[in-house]
Order: sequence, then structure tokens, then C-alpha cells
Amino acid sequence: MAEIAAARKLTVADYMAAANSHYYATRDPLGAAGDFTTAPEISQMFGEMVGIWAADLWQRAGMPAFRYVELGPGRGTLAVDALRVMARFGCTPLGVHLVETSPALRAAQTARLAQANHHDDVDDLPDDAALIIIANEFFDALPVHQYVATPEGWRERMVERQEGALVAVPGAVPADEAVPAALRDSTAGTIVETAPVSAAILQRCAFRLVRQGGAMLAIDYGYSGPAAGDTLQAVKAHRFADPFVDPGEVDLTTHVDFTSLAHAARGAGASVSGPVPQGTWLRAMGIDARLASLSASAPDRAEELAGQRDRLVDPAAMGQLFKAMAISAPGWPPPSGFDVTGRTA
Repeated sequence: MAEIAAARKLTVADYMAAANSHYYATRDPLGAAGDFTTAPEISQMFGEMVGIWAADLWQRAGMPAFRYVELGPGRGTLAVDALRVMARFGCTPLGVHLVETSPALRAAQTARLAQANHHDDVDDLPDDAALIIIANEFFDALPVHQYVATPEGWRERMVERQEGALVAVPGAVPADEAVPAALRDSTAGTIVETAPVSAAILQRCAFRLVRQGGAMLAIDYGYSGPAAGDTLQAVKAHRFADPFVDPGEVDLTTHVDFTSLAHAARGAGASVSGPVPQGTWLRAMGIDARLASLSASAPDRAEELAGQRDRLVDPAAMGQLFKAMAISAPGWPPPSGFDVTGRTA
């Protein structure tokens, strides 16, 4: 993939899309032997809380027929844990639908969820029932555009090859209109990110929910924008790396702007709950009670289990940086784990 920027300049968004497409298509990046670990791989308690969230919402919605959908489901670990808990409440979907394009990860998912149906795109999902959609660490890997303030105005950042190395440089075309109005007066050198691909996917999901009923839970590391800052990062073998070295061989991500996602959902007519910190949401869903139960069943693992819980909820670990936000159809009850007063139509 070193040749992706050799012939011409690419936007950061195009560079990120090309690099991640190759990266995910050619490997299973998860776990100790991979490049990073997600919350479902840290502890079964994470997926179980997602399952409780879904089952509770389904019950309060009147137990309608629904389909379970997951975007970017990794190895399928979250789905296995969530569906197991949901089944205990009689919350059984008409089908399990995984939106995944990586052949390597599709194989891993099929090994765990033989009944799953794979889709390349959210537009391919069935339209015959309500949808409960889960997106954990999905939006962070989607491409973002970066804009940099220069003395001549805002310019989109481009990736080009200079003296054999890939570097990010300001483009030539004025891009002031692409920058949120609240940030246009920032000082030279300031970088602003926008994620229209993420907003478009979120809105397509929200339109489905409005038409079919259901809800979506999105969990990712991010912030409530608009905000300035370069959040593009690369991870390789559980260590940070240079995002412009070895494209296609490192995992590229950015922080998710939940305000932008919420705006897209409201534009489709859906309701938004949150975002709230992941630790707050997990505790509201009962992770501490689940820890006590698991520890009582396996006292020899009590310390290990507590460490897993702490990694998920501790503000110094994943508890604060990661956020949870729910999107729900009109007429559906408020999702649990969120301050209902923060729910907006």
C-alpha cells in the first residue's frame, strides 16, 4: 500500500479509506496477537450489558418482531454475549445481520454465529421488521476530512509523497465553507475534522428506524463537537504508530464527533439519547451487579474480573473517553442508561 499516494495527492479521507480498506480486508486485527483490543474482547460483561439494554428496550416497546444488526462486529464476540443474554428474556430476533466487508472478519464471525447473515452495506438490511442496531467502535475507523487554517484561509489537508515519505500538507483550494462556522476564526495551524461518511451512514440507519421501528446504540471514543484538533492516529501491535508510515498495515482511527452524528439522526426524524460516558452507561446498565455475580461463581477469578470491569468503566481507562449514544424511532420508549431529560426529538 505504500504506493497509494505516489501518483497524486489524496485527501486525508481518501488516504484513510484506502489504507483501512486494505488493512481490514487482509487480517483479523483483534486480540493479543493483533493490533488492538476492543471492549467485547476485554470482558463478556460488556456484551452482556448491551444485551440487557436491548432486551429491556424490546420489552418496554411491546416485544415487537425485530432483527438484530451489528455494524463492524469484529469477531462476533459482542453479538454472542448480547444475544445470549437477550435469549434469557425471551428476546429472540427474526435474524442476525452483520454489516461487514472484511473476508477475514466474516470468517471469524461465521465461526461464532453460524446463523448470521452478512451484508456489505446498511442499505441491504431487511425492511420487514424493527431493527436493533449495535455499532461498537465502528465510526472511529471511517474516513474523515481534515482542514487546516493557513494565513490564506482554510485548506483541506492532502497526503503526498515528499523525498520518499508520505506527509500531510495544505491543499490549494479554499475550503472555508467546509469548516463549522464556530471554528472558522481559529488561528493558523488549527486542524478541524469532519466525517460526512459517518454522518451519512448514521442517517441511513436512522431513516430505517423511523420507517421500521427500533433503536441503535453507538459506542465509540469521541467528543461533542464542534471542536478543533488532529485526532488521526495509528495503532500497530498495541502501540501507537505514525499514521503516514506503512499505510494498510496499521489501524487508522479518529475520534468520533457525536454532535455530528446526533444532528444526522435528528435530520431523519429519530430521537437521540446521550451521549454519556461509557463508564456511566455501563454502571447504569448493571455491570457492578454482574461483576458481583460472576465473582461469586468464580472466586478465583474475582480480581481478574474486577480488573476487566475497571478497564471498561474507569475514567482513566475507557470509562470517560468512550461515549454511548442511542438513536430511537418515534414512539419507542426512552432507551435505558441515559438521562431521559437529555433525550431530544
